[in-house]
Amino acid sequence: MTYPKLTRRIVCTSTVIWLAVCTAFGETADLEQQLDLLMKQNAALQETVKKQQSTIDSLNQRVGDIEKSRSEDFSPGKPLPNERPDTGGVKFGPVSIGGEGAVAFFSGQANSAFPEAQFRVDEAKLFFEAPIWGDTYFFTELNLATREDDDIDLNLGELYLDWEDLSKLWGEQRQLNLRIGRIDIPFGDEYLYRDAIDDPLISHSISDSWGVDEGLELYGSLGKFSYVVAVQNGGVSGTRDFDGDKSVSGRLSCDPNHWLHFSLSGMRTGDLDAEDDELSEVWFGGGWFRSIGSPATTTFHANLVQSDISMKFSRGLLRAFGGYAQYDDNDPTANNRRNFYYYSVEGVLDVTKKFYTAARFGQIFVDGGYPLPGQGNVGTYFFSPFAPFAEELWRCSIGLGYRFSPHLIVKTEYSFEGGKEVGGASRDNVNVFAAQAAFGF
Repeated sequence: MTYPKLTRRIVCTSTVIWLAVCTAFGETADLEQQLDLLMKQNAALQETVKKQQSTIDSLNQRVGDIEKSRSEDFSPGKPLPNERPDTGGVKFGPVSIGGEGAVAFFSGQANSAFPEAQFRVDEAKLFFEAPIWGDTYFFTELNLATREDDDIDLNLGELYLDWEDLSKLWGEQRQLNLRIGRIDIPFGDEYLYRDAIDDPLISHSISDSWGVDEGLELYGSLGKFSYVVAVQNGGVSGTRDFDGDKSVSGRLSCDPNHWLHFSLSGMRTGDLDAEDDELSEVWFGGGWFRSIGSPATTTFHANLVQSDISMKFSRGLLRAFGGYAQYDDNDPTANNRRNFYYYSVEGVLDVTKKFYTAARFGQIFVDGGYPLPGQGNVGTYFFSPFAPFAEELWRCSIGLGYRFSPHLIVKTEYSFEGGKEVGGASRDNVNVFAAQAAFGF
């Protein structure tokens, strides 16, 4: 091999090696730049993921707080003051059907409403709801059994047409809504949680103001405030009114936050015919308002005012209300005016997430006395012409409950009751023990 050829080979080989080294060095430098860029992008991505996870955790916490608040809320403070029950149990096209009920065992003392131990269908209700047109809905409640009835015949509860969001006419929502038909009397808060599935106890308060009557109702909300105003017949007849003077009732509520609720209610039964109306539609003290005048009395009426407060806590709730009522009639032979003062305090404590204990205490005071059956025998203490007039009535109820789910609750309770009648006699032997399973779908 000649020197020039060897030289050329050495030069070529050296050139190839040099080019390979330079190429490798260039690719390595470029790779390092790419790796550095990827590391920076990965760090930025991790920071973004952390921020997104923080946002997700915050939203989950808020949803959890809302669900917990709803699960702990037995009652008031709803966005609208008179929401229809959730009838979404079964759907047949546009028609929703739901139901609530309770089966129970009662055993009371000799003068109570349950002097013999007995099993009962304590409550059975069916709800039907259907859209009619736009924001107009039909709703009805059919009562198959209630504690106040001695039979298990079919009776009509609420039935109304509900025109929602009339305030859309001026560009606002939920400010004005209208109902016409047979409607709950919107006095106080207790009727909102009186059904067995909503009541933490089995008994009700000592005053237990509630009723269903024919008429019309306006309701709505504005910010933290909500209202209900109703004009209704006032008497117990479900088919006609025997006096043209109407019952007027209303409630103004305020919910400053998710755990605090206030309301102020007022009502006048209107004049009621002592012979034909006989009784007011609103219940009070385990009975109704009725005439206590002589046979010459032609009309009677009652006026009521009440304030409610409820507070929800992480492990329970506290409710209280107090009120004043006045009865009067046009008896030409005597002054039968009566002044009522009453109150109730109730507490619920969640021992665990499902097991709870509850207690309620309340009293009614009446100047001059009035027939108040309480949980005593209604025939003896209300309908009898010789029914004693109570000047004071009190009740203390203590109970335990277990929530299997929002749709099934079992409870047990012992309810003590006593008082003083006109003349000084004591109201005795009306205590009641009860056990109940309440359900809904």
